[in-house]
Amino acid sequence: MLLQNKHRYELTSKSGNPLSGLIRLLRPKQWTKNALIFAALLFSFELIRPETIIAVLSGFLLFCAVAGCVYILNDYVDREKDSQHPVKKHRPIASGQVQPAHALLMGSCLLLLSIGTALMINPLFGIVCIIYFVLNVAYSFVLKHLVIIDVMTIAAGFVLRAIAGGILIQAPLTPWFLICTMLLSLFLAIGKRRNELLLLEGYTGTHRKVLDSYSVSLLDQLNTIVTTATIISYCLFTFTAGRTIHLMWTIPLVVYGMFRYLYLIHMKNEGGSPDRVLLEDKPIMITVILYVVSVITIFAVFE
Repeated sequence: MLLQNKHRYELTSKSGNPLSGLIRLLRPKQWTKNALIFAALLFSFELIRPETIIAVLSGFLLFCAVAGCVYILNDYVDREKDSQHPVKKHRPIASGQVQPAHALLMGSCLLLLSIGTALMINPLFGIVCIIYFVLNVAYSFVLKHLVIIDVMTIAAGFVLRAIAGGILIQAPLTPWFLICTMLLSLFLAIGKRRNELLLLEGYTGTHRKVLDSYSVSLLDQLNTIVTTATIISYCLFTFTAGRTIHLMWTIPLVVYGMFRYLYLIHMKNEGGSPDRVLLEDKPIMITVILYVVSVITIFAVFE
């Protein structure tokens, strides 16, 4: 095994740049997930000022750094299994572009720097970053092997992002906002598991054992439940969050966005990378842009 790994590292080092590999370890393309930090600012329109924008932007960058450390740890832990995956085998550590020891060193330094800076900006925000990292460490070693708990842990990570955004601008977060965030995150996590199950059918256990505990029909039923709950919760949020009732005009955009994503999952076998879907599927990208513009316009006109 050691000889095989050494041979793989030697082959890749000739064709790959280790520096670019270190950058890819942070998965910049997945930083769109951290944009959820801006959600609290979007729904606290009256708090939008230069200083709050700078605070949230700084928090976004720090959260990206902490998330990058999590990605490094995940890639390190899963490097052997990822090498058997049809897509993940191209990741820097699994492919041998970056030595595992170098990846851990960079991750450790980046984690200390980002957590330290977060605590200086806002101690509570720093604590949320620490909780996020610890939760994902637990996910990497234990929780990702527990059926259902694995997708709930992924959803919890998104909720922590939303909470972090509220802390940075010192805005209270309503229960409905957090419930909608949790349900939408579950929706994306279940879709991700479904895509992995289809992609690795026939040898699921050789990559991620928990996939043996799922079936496509089970995941479809879970997504049906979560889709319904998400739409109902968002409708209630628009009417009961204490803001203008005109937020109800954004409901069709939310419904279309979720239906479009379900279409991509069931008809296009996509959903394995929600960040890629957001950036590459034009209808969803346009829907997100229209949603943000609609919310800002509604708050600007009716509040």
